[in-house]
Amino acid sequence: MKLHEYQAKGILGKYGIPIPKGQLAKTGSQAAAAAFDMGGTVVVKAQVHAGGRGKGGGVKIVESPGSAQKAAESLIGTNLVTFQTGPGGVPVNSVLIEEGIDIEKELYLGMAIDGASKGVVIIASEAGGMNIEEVAEMTPEKIIQIPIDPVLGLQPFQGRKIAYGLNLGQEYIRAVTSLIQNLYRAFIETDASLVEINPLVITKDGKVLAADAKLDIDDDAVFRQPDIQEMTDLSQEDPLEVEARSADINYVKLDGTIGCIVNGAGLAMATMDVTSSAGASPSNFLDIGGGANEEKVAKALNIVLSDDSVKAVLVNLFGGIL
Repeated sequence: MKLHEYQAKGILGKYGIPIPKGQLAKTGSQAAAAAFDMGGTVVVKAQVHAGGRGKGGGVKIVESPGSAQKAAESLIGTNLVTFQTGPGGVPVNSVLIEEGIDIEKELYLGMAIDGASKGVVIIASEAGGMNIEEVAEMTPEKIIQIPIDPVLGLQPFQGRKIAYGLNLGQEYIRAVTSLIQNLYRAFIETDASLVEINPLVITKDGKVLAADAKLDIDDDAVFRQPDIQEMTDLSQEDPLEVEARSADINYVKLDGTIGCIVNGAGLAMATMDVTSSAGASPSNFLDIGGGANEEKVAKALNIVLSDDSVKAVLVNLFGGIL
C-alpha cells in the first residue's frame, strides 16, 4: 500500500523525524492561504503515488500566495505523467504547500526488505536528490548498504557508521544517528516494506530535514494498521486492480495484448514467460487462486476483458488444484 508524501511525513513526524512546515491544499484558494501563513518562498508539490514529479512538472517553487494559487490550480484536476506512471499519468487531487528550504547538502536515506539477507537493509548515499538506481549504476561506491539483524534490530554503531559514511561534519553525527534510529522504529512499527527520504537535507542554518518522504506498507500486514489503512487513495490505483482485489483475485496490469487467467502464482508467471517466448506479450498477471469457483473465474474473465488492450485470452488452469 502506497502513501502520499504528506501522509508519509505525518507518520514520520510522529516518530521524531524532522520535516518542513507544510499544509495540504485541495483548491487554489487553500494553497494561497497556506503560502500566506508560511510567508516567503514555498514549494507546491503534486500529491500522487509516483516518483519523478519534479521532472514531470509536479513540483513548483513560487514566491507569493498568488503564484502558489496559480501553481496549485494548474496541477489540481489534471493527470501528472512521470517516468513511473505510464502515458496516462495519475490524477492530482491535492497539493502539498511547504516552506522553502535553503539547502546546503542533499543526502539519500532508505530502508527496504532485502530477500538476500532476509531482513531489513539500510541504504544511504551522499548523492541525494537523484534516482538511487542511477547512483548505484554510475557511482556504486557512493552507496552504503547495511543489513540489520532481525533479532537484534538496528544497533547504535550502525547508525553512526552510516552518518560518518555520508561524510558529514561532526556536528551532524548525533542528529543523523538519532534520525536513523527513529526511521527504523517507524519502519518496523508501521509494517513498512519501503521507506525513503530523498533528499534528506542539511540546511544552511544547520538543520537536518526530510525534504521528501516515501512510505510503502506491506499489503499482507496493513490489516494490523487500521489508521494507515484509512489513508488508501483508490484514485491513484488502476481501477481493474482495485476491482480484482475486492474479489480476492491477484491481478497486475501489464502492457501486452494477451490476457492471462491462471490459478497459482508460479503457474501464472510461467504462463507469462511462455507467452513472451512465443513472441507475444501478456497484458496482465492474474492468479485466481487454488480455491476458485465458477463465479470467481467469471469475475476474472470480466476483469481481463475490460482491458481494451486485450486481443486474446489464454486460460491455463491446473485441474488438480480446482
